[in-house]
Amino acid sequence: MRGRSLIINLFVLLALALSAAPAAMAAEGPGGMQFDEPTAGGTLPTAPSAAGTGPTVPGTEAQVVDGVAAAPAAAPDAVKQAIWAANAIIGRPYRYGGGHGKFADRGYDCSGTVSFALHGADLLESPLDSGSFMRWGEGGSGDWITVYTNPGHAYMVIAGLRLDTSAANDPGGLHGPRWRPALRSSRGFKARHPLGF
Repeated sequence: MRGRSLIINLFVLLALALSAAPAAMAAEGPGGMQFDEPTAGGTLPTAPSAAGTGPTVPGTEAQVVDGVAAAPAAAPDAVKQAIWAANAIIGRPYRYGGGHGKFADRGYDCSGTVSFALHGADLLESPLDSGSFMRWGEGGSGDWITVYTNPGHAYMVIAGLRLDTSAANDPGGLHGPRWRPALRSSRGFKARHPLGF
């Protein structure tokens, strides 16, 4: 009888652990699996056209100014467009699958965020998931734009600034599309870049 009671207790503990695991992974997992419901009536972002403009800073490295990225004046136009496009979704909620079926969405996941920025620079026609980014573009780091990807997460570095939905190495700890103040380890990720950038 004692053995049966012990087995039942183990099954109960296992069930509790398994039910708690998704919540723990959701808060800390790659890509910041936190889900925020968008506010009702919010407007959908639109990527700027190829003629769009935004803030710039001198030199070759982008900088965050008042929460948005300023593109480096010395960067090619496509790089500037990618930065300015990403600014349109900074602070949007993280939403698993967000930005996959269409670029304008109420929330974005990791690959939806990367897709939105690349689309704003006319470097991507249709949204991709993180696994598809592993075959996109050219292998290795780019001079201006690098997408870091694995089957479960994608983020990018544009002109030295990290665009990521994960709060890894970010003392603010906020999830969702954001310019992050520090780079993160790229261990376990494939580096890809658009041809010419």
